[in-house]
Amino acid sequence: MAAQIISLAEYKSARLIPAQLRGEAAALDGASDLAQRFHFWSGASGRRYVHTIYSLVECPAIPAGNYVLVHRDAQGRRIVLAIGRVGNAAASLNLAEIRRRGAELGANEVHVHLLAPNAKLSRLIETDLRSGQCSGIISGVAAGM
Repeated sequence: MAAQIISLAEYKSARLIPAQLRGEAAALDGASDLAQRFHFWSGASGRRYVHTIYSLVECPAIPAGNYVLVHRDAQGRRIVLAIGRVGNAAASLNLAEIRRRGAELGANEVHVHLLAPNAKLSRLIETDLRSGQCSGIISGVAAGM
């Protein structure tokens, strides 16, 4: 599976305009698959942050941003293992850091949020998400993040 960057704004605006008005077929092939590639995580502030979902193995090299390492079980339940951020200038180093941490914790999904405009806001998002999800994170793991 190849990684693909999708503009959420374009996706949302395309959904708001009826397919017939855009000159497209009414049924969009793969629309349900596309919707399953995103997940909203809530912070303690009540803000929701959209994340793109990748398997740990298929996650592409990413620029600086936030991530949630998740173990998704056979029933589809998501268990948050770690919440963090990467800030290396080299996207491949960010990927290596995420994969190493994910493998250590037993993650099989990486949820990536790349919409923070700068490092300060990325740090605030990380703190907000950790505070909002702290009940799902093992306290010993949270301390090591």
